[in-house]
Amino acid sequence: MEQNVQRIITALNECLAALPQQQLQRVSHIGISGQMHGIVFWKRDQGCRWTECGTGPTFEPEEVSHLVTWQDGRCSPAFLASLPLPQSHISLATGFGCATVYWYLKKSPDFLKSYDAAGTIHDYVVAMLCDLKKPLMSVQNAASWGYFNARNKSWNTDVLKKSGFPLHLLPEVGDPGSIAGKTICAWHGIPKGTEVGIALGDFQCSVYSCLTERTDAVLNISTSAQLTISMPPGFQPPETPDPSSAVTYFPYFNGDYLAVAASLNGGNVLATFVDMVSRWMEELGLQVQESAIYAKIIKAALAQDDSKLSIHPTIFGERHVPEQLASVTSIAVSELSLGHVTRALCRGIVQNLCSMLPVQHLMETGVSRILGSGSALARNEVLRQEVERIFPFPVVYGKDVDAAVGAAMVMFHRK
Repeated sequence: MEQNVQRIITALNECLAALPQQQLQRVSHIGISGQMHGIVFWKRDQGCRWTECGTGPTFEPEEVSHLVTWQDGRCSPAFLASLPLPQSHISLATGFGCATVYWYLKKSPDFLKSYDAAGTIHDYVVAMLCDLKKPLMSVQNAASWGYFNARNKSWNTDVLKKSGFPLHLLPEVGDPGSIAGKTICAWHGIPKGTEVGIALGDFQCSVYSCLTERTDAVLNISTSAQLTISMPPGFQPPETPDPSSAVTYFPYFNGDYLAVAASLNGGNVLATFVDMVSRWMEELGLQVQESAIYAKIIKAALAQDDSKLSIHPTIFGERHVPEQLASVTSIAVSELSLGHVTRALCRGIVQNLCSMLPVQHLMETGVSRILGSGSALARNEVLRQEVERIFPFPVVYGKDVDAAVGAAMVMFHRK
């Protein structure tokens, strides 16, 4: 749940170095998106150093912490309950940036003394590219950190100050689609002075890359899973969070909001199942690659049109019910094959998401089509079959649903 920022930036540099130099030299704007909720800390004047590489100048992290991702589970329900109540429409959860700061403040205060800036991993990249003295964060990312009022676009500074929160770590906040600054160096051939957009949420950019009609709903199943619809123009979220609600309202673009059922249980559930099967086989003295196991269980599930087995797959809990565990019911001797179990598991992932944002609600808001996306959905025909079984709408696959594409489109439409 912690990741090495050096390795992330190395991967970013490798991706850029692989792109055609002639195209990079023509770049006029850079759009950046990344995983929300997480947090990385750095020293403002020592966050990176610029060096020369084969494709031109690039930056390497220096005084930077690990990235604590959105999947981090260090903030228990009891710990979260001990924190001040946010003045926000979004309930606080473990993995949220401000919750992680509180954890360090109470459990390891010396850690925070080593840094004077913080942001998401993509905020860090923007700050390094533009040499920002104070990190700048979009409304999208700020809302994902907790303790941010999306209505007036401000942090809950009064609430945070009373509890001793280090306010100097909070970034400044700007509108999605605005310009954060300009590159201070040529970057892998991208010209110096190229405008860089404020870092955006990966989820919003994924939706932006494909959502052309308000009557579309976007279903994404990757590591986690999301089902989202666009709220009518002028919609404003409630002023206080509803911890029991499965639907969260994410700031989008131009003051609009997305209604999102964001499940913590998606492709990661299938990955855990494959890992379990692999471990069982190891204990029996057999060695099979996980990729081979995945292919075989999907093939077995495709041979089973149905399964009476019922799996509620919430092994990672859900933000609105963090204590919830998974369960299996309706177990019969005839339902114990790998095909039956895998079929039921795939159905459970989709049913869980559907329970969070029911079909009836989709109909009431005028949804007429589902846009299916995500790596787990793309590679798993059983999941696609269950989506089409559960949702009474046409399902369209193959749309170019990609956060990087969305971030580029935001900057293109801004020009």
